[in-house]
Amino acid sequence: MGLLFKHGTIITASEMIKADLLVEGETISLIGANLPANGHEVVDCTDKYLLPGGIDVHTHLELPFGGTLSNDDFDVGHMAAAFGGTTCHIDFVIQPVGGSLHDGLATWRKKAEVAQIDYGFHMAVTDLTDAVLEEIPTMVDEGITSLKLFMAYKNVFQVDDATLFKAMQVAAANGMIVMVHAENGDVEATLTPELLAAGKTEPKHHADSRPPEIEGEATNRAVVMSGLTGCPLYVVHMTCEPAIAALSRGRELGYPVMGETCVQYFFLTVEDHLAAPGFEGAKYVCSPPIRTTHDHEVLWRAIRNGTLQIVSTDHCDFWFDGGKGPWQEWQAQNGSATWANYERQDPSYRRPGKELGKGNFAKIPNGMPGIEDRMMVIWEAGVNQGRISPMRFVELNCTNPAKIFGMYPKKGTLAIGSDADIVVWDPNQEHIMSVETTHMRIDYNVYEGMAVKGKPTQVYQRGKKLVDGAQWLGSNGSGQFVRRQPHAPVL
Repeated sequence: MGLLFKHGTIITASEMIKADLLVEGETISLIGANLPANGHEVVDCTDKYLLPGGIDVHTHLELPFGGTLSNDDFDVGHMAAAFGGTTCHIDFVIQPVGGSLHDGLATWRKKAEVAQIDYGFHMAVTDLTDAVLEEIPTMVDEGITSLKLFMAYKNVFQVDDATLFKAMQVAAANGMIVMVHAENGDVEATLTPELLAAGKTEPKHHADSRPPEIEGEATNRAVVMSGLTGCPLYVVHMTCEPAIAALSRGRELGYPVMGETCVQYFFLTVEDHLAAPGFEGAKYVCSPPIRTTHDHEVLWRAIRNGTLQIVSTDHCDFWFDGGKGPWQEWQAQNGSATWANYERQDPSYRRPGKELGKGNFAKIPNGMPGIEDRMMVIWEAGVNQGRISPMRFVELNCTNPAKIFGMYPKKGTLAIGSDADIVVWDPNQEHIMSVETTHMRIDYNVYEGMAVKGKPTQVYQRGKKLVDGAQWLGSNGSGQFVRRQPHAPVL
């Protein structure tokens, strides 16, 4: 017996059609009008849309950063993602200091043992020795086809230009894609101590330490290297006009360059959020920083005209008010790797969070929540407000992520033979974004009070129901690693 979705409107990147959809096993077996029930379990989708499961290609679950760990893991973070309509994500494996890429991969595979939705990995290269350079092609054998390099975070993650160029050469030869965090880390490392020495320690000065010009400069540098090497380039979390202009120039020249922005960069500003009274602005500290309303419009234009291909989240959430509970004693006795286990045993416990940066914006853990919110707020501001079509919404949030990162057509679309990752979307259901209703492990919501119309009512992963209204039906270990294919298209 299969699962038959009837009376809904299927939305893909290319069309909206009234049709029924049959799932047998874990894949879609038939799409057509008035399909007979024939003993199948019927899901009535009257007045609903059927969307492919969302794919978030930029997440940081349980990321060690700034003396703590990001809150959400492959357990809670996966549940939150599914409630927002996301059924697959790609997380960043960090190469350990002095270690190999496979060392990092072993650590992330351990984290993912509790996975509840499907997932993949990017490999973040932080120490490109000759041995690691030779190791890069073996990642393709592991189903990992993307490398990330940081042009920021000097003395932590930042690589120099020679390292970036060499990595691009090797990646291009092996059908891989290189992702970059594009900010000039040397300039930021000069500006930050100058600001602190001048007494400018509040969260709002995080933006002063990373002005849009250094994002634009670094983006241009990476684009030029892509043109020289022929390596596909994907610039992550783009925020501002100088960066978009650099990417646009590269695309006009025919270079294989692409980019994403993240949800927060459409809505939040330095003036209204980062410069909030007291320490409130710490909630909105991420890198690159949030910008201006002018940049919001630049980004909307870029996703409409195809300069940007994907909307992701850079999900990396930290408590605003952390450090509660006897975490110091627990850490001393058991080590930081057991923090997540301790939280499950003691709900009052909170690992250190944004408060680490009180009196010094440079010590605020960078990142904010978004993995659950992405599709709802982009539907509201994009589709409902007439900025993008429903098909473009699917393209940005589902199909392009699958194509660019080697998962299509297994993921990212509703087609015969594709995984039955299906979101039943009610375009008329109203919802208020709030920390009170989120499933993310966080004590604030950056879209608090935003009214949206349109949200998932049921979510399926490979034919298995994960979300049914407010009910969670997922289970640990049911999420599968997605092996990705090299030589993916440049869109």
